[in-house]
Amino acid sequence: MAAAGVERQRRVLVADDEPHIGRIIKMKLEAGPFEVTLAFNGREASDALTAGDKPYDLVLLDLMMPEMSGLDVLRALRVDLHSDIPAIILTAAGQDEQERAALDTGANAFVTKPFSPKKLYALVARLTGVADGGIE
Repeated sequence: MAAAGVERQRRVLVADDEPHIGRIIKMKLEAGPFEVTLAFNGREASDALTAGDKPYDLVLLDLMMPEMSGLDVLRALRVDLHSDIPAIILTAAGQDEQERAALDTGANAFVTKPFSPKKLYALVARLTGVADGGIE
């Protein structure tokens, strides 16, 4: 495992309208080399992505959120911003048609709730190129 402070911080945007879910993900990711920004609806996520201060290394989007769905945000990311930032769709509704729509829209992964924070961390680490994807 890399020594503390050696690995470059990765910026992750987590958008979920359930605050406790966002806090769980933030706490788990920030145990590693991740800086997490939380958004609580699709509009906040979209605004964060277009703010342009520093780019995100990955976005994690809940499928069903107020104002804009995760797919709406992802579509804007892929079409309007022409971005290839890795994206994970997270949802409690894991029907095949929703997974297909997410992947067709450009999601790199589709994760259903309830999820394993450890497995989600490993997936985020892999998609952002973090050397050691395992954390206890």
